Amino acid sequence: MTPDRVRVPDSLAASHRTYFGAAGRTWISALPALAEVFLDRWDLRPDGAPRNGAVALVLPVLREDGTPAVLKLQPVDEETRGEPAALREWAGQGAVTLLEADAATGTMLLERLDASRSLDDVDDDLAALEILAQVLARLVAVPAPAGLRRLADVGAAVLDRAASARGQLADPVERRLLDACAGALREVLVEPGDRLLHWDLHYENVLASPPGSGRDPWLAIDAKPLAGDPGFDLLPALWNRWDEVERSGDTPRSVRRRFDLMTEVVGLARERATGWTLGRVLQTATWSIEEGATRLPAVPAAIARVLLRRR
Repeated sequence: MTPDRVRVPDSLAASHRTYFGAAGRTWISALPALAEVFLDRWDLRPDGAPRNGAVALVLPVLREDGTPAVLKLQPVDEETRGEPAALREWAGQGAVTLLEADAATGTMLLERLDASRSLDDVDDDLAALEILAQVLARLVAVPAPAGLRRLADVGAAVLDRAASARGQLADPVERRLLDACAGALREVLVEPGDRLLHWDLHYENVLASPPGSGRDPWLAIDAKPLAGDPGFDLLPALWNRWDEVERSGDTPRSVRRRFDLMTEVVGLARERATGWTLGRVLQTATWSIEEGATRLPAVPAAIARVLLRRR
């Protein structure tokens, strides 16, 4: 099989140029040949059109015995390095099953889920959120393996970077909001936790299992794992389908309802979960400021205001 049999989607190439510059262009240019290496090494046959997000290429394949699977190729960096270790620890409980992995290149062979059905396709927002919270509860029940990024280090770095970034905010009210988030993070950072966190658990990262597979109905994909407190994993789902929050006509009530549902299902102390969620807002806001923003990102700021009023 020749490298031109593996075609890189234009959107993936554009994403790597935008986010990774010269290193991204180099990785993309080598990607078809890299895919061929693992198609041969693991005796795989392509079985459909490739998919991609902002970082990874996912190729539907068939194993030698005809079993469907997917080949996932992505650069090895701070966020992706720990994914194989996390998937081994979860062992298919709440998450996609890891079949093969190559640590040097970050390439993985995964069970094939139903890529056409994610939690984003569940019409009832609260029903989807309850399913996501149930998945999260299974994931964070597992202690993190040694060697993963630690929330203690991530949180300390967020505080340092936020202190430098806050002066770029134009509005003193927003600076005070950022300071309040930093204060909340300092309070919980003394006990950073040791659970295995997904870090990016939103509706599109929970896929349906194939009918008749015997697997759980919904399974998480695309973890960016770290070791820490489960409260740090709530923000992506609180942010999901924000248009539905706005259409409710009562944003504070909708945010509280989402937050309370998740903390109840996962079994989290709400005060600590609030602190970690505010810390996650701080992380998101700091990234935005470092990219040139002079205002806080609207949705995380709205969530922070609601949670701060409950403290």
